[in-house]
Amino acid sequence: MDKNRGFEIISSYKDKNINLPKRQTKNSAGYDIEAAEDTLIPVFHPGQAPVLVKTGIKSYLKENEFLMLVNRSSNPLKKGLVVSNSVGIVDSDYYNNPDNEGHIMFSFYNFSDKDILIKKGDRIGQAIFLNFLTTDTDSASGSRSGGFGSTM
Repeated sequence: MDKNRGFEIISSYKDKNINLPKRQTKNSAGYDIEAAEDTLIPVFHPGQAPVLVKTGIKSYLKENEFLMLVNRSSNPLKKGLVVSNSVGIVDSDYYNNPDNEGHIMFSFYNFSDKDILIKKGDRIGQAIFLNFLTTDTDSASGSRSGGFGSTM
């Protein structure tokens, strides 16, 4: 069977009881993603870097696809958590990159009035598989050489 798109556990988390993302209903667009370990997200202060929450998973997809990572709708209201980059984009060439094997992480700020503890297994976000288009004059020819944030 050909692999088109899906999720796998990264090698360093194989023995850590990681659940692969799944949709909760047949009409859900997003696959719920869980935290791979407990992570404390302190109250935000100006100049503070966002906190990366590890998932222990990676995603394979076709070359003309990307995985969109979005916050759970309940996180801002109930926990004060916002994704620092608003929407995360996982490109197909992020899979099995040499830096981090394609480890998917969510980057959070905490705008509540208390530190928030994300527990292993907490649903932290959603992943949606999408196609993308290119222009008639597109000439991109580079290749990925690193992991998280390497195309900055």
